[in-house]
Amino acid sequence: MNKKPVETIMGIIVILIAALFLFFAYRVSDLQVVKGYTVSAHFLKVGGLTIGSDVRINGIKVGTVVSQKLNPEDYVAEIKMSLAPDLKLPKDSVAVIASSGLMGNKFIKIEPGQSKEILADGDEITHTKDFKTLEDMVGEIIFMVTDNGDKK
Repeated sequence: MNKKPVETIMGIIVILIAALFLFFAYRVSDLQVVKGYTVSAHFLKVGGLTIGSDVRINGIKVGTVVSQKLNPEDYVAEIKMSLAPDLKLPKDSVAVIASSGLMGNKFIKIEPGQSKEILADGDEITHTKDFKTLEDMVGEIIFMVTDNGDKK
């Protein structure tokens, strides 16, 4: 087989262009871990939240979930998240596990509080709301509909 040098050079150029495209796609896709200060939060149910999931405020990514573990004493999930270094969250902020759509990815939604005290590296968000499954929400609706106010 007689290979021409032009074909080899064109193959190398195609591979380099593909590598540049992948690098560009990674940079703009917002998949990088946000590096900053670390805070933790405790939840009873995390509902499919994974390491690498987003931490968002008003839909804007401000952090990343970096670890999750189960406390063997009380079986509560401890989530550690890395937040952007320029983000100054009040201590009374609320962390909520939410979903982007009915079957979408899970993320942590932060609802900033009003406190003058600011969370520092290693602090804990004490106000949390657990993930609500579809079954939980349907059960609440059924309970509201069937509860007609009769108290016996």
